[in-house]
Amino acid sequence: MQKIINAHCHIYPEKIANKAVLGIRDFYDLNMSLDGTVEGLLRDGGKVGVTHYLIHSVATTPKQVESINEFIADTVKERPDLFTGFGTLHPDSDDIQGDFDYLIELGLKGVKLHPDFQRFAMNEERAFKIGEVVRDGKVPMLVHCGDFRYNYSNPEQIKPFLDEFPEIPFIGAHFAGWSIWEEATEKLAGTPNLYVDLCSSLYDLSPETAVKLIHTYGSDRVLWGTDYPMWESVSEMEYFNKLDLTDSERSQILYENAAKLLNID
Repeated sequence: MQKIINAHCHIYPEKIANKAVLGIRDFYDLNMSLDGTVEGLLRDGGKVGVTHYLIHSVATTPKQVESINEFIADTVKERPDLFTGFGTLHPDSDDIQGDFDYLIELGLKGVKLHPDFQRFAMNEERAFKIGEVVRDGKVPMLVHCGDFRYNYSNPEQIKPFLDEFPEIPFIGAHFAGWSIWEEATEKLAGTPNLYVDLCSSLYDLSPETAVKLIHTYGSDRVLWGTDYPMWESVSEMEYFNKLDLTDSERSQILYENAAKLLNID
């Protein structure tokens, strides 16, 4: 049976999950059926046989960093067979190094950033300060990339960061450019430290275009994910199964690439 890693999952404590989901819905103007809780994630992933999840959340203020990282770490500790956790950092924190050291102490394996939510550009000094800490800590980053409405995480902001920190394994979410997928691929593909995930993308790309993007980045550089709670696993897998890929490419994207990058198994 094919093992599957969902490499892009946002989760929230039950008491704030509904509010968080509504905030995402309004930011992207999308209808969302999932509730953002851990149990909701497991129910959804179980429908397609997901065997492991990369979970994380994003701090929109510096004061949220510690509690979010503790929540993610506690969730991982409850089911380490199912979850790998990434911590959050905030560019306006007074102690980015301390925040990073604590998330590593908690057992988290990388860092997730969302420049468009956190309101900083990936090519500015605040981002580079985070990059220095992550580089020295030798962990991967997962970064939301792309939005035609803003200029925080588009290719012109992402490429300088990638060039400045070639040592960081960098996962560019949404083919490294949500809503500007083809432009991002043209400008970023071939960057040695760049991986991409394909979540929040297949709904708006033809199968032919999606395959072209996968082959341009390289099937060994692409991860499958759902951007939970934004999209249901069943529909995302249906989109994925329409792609004209070899069995080897499917296995790479669904499991092998993420397992290697995240040191799973």
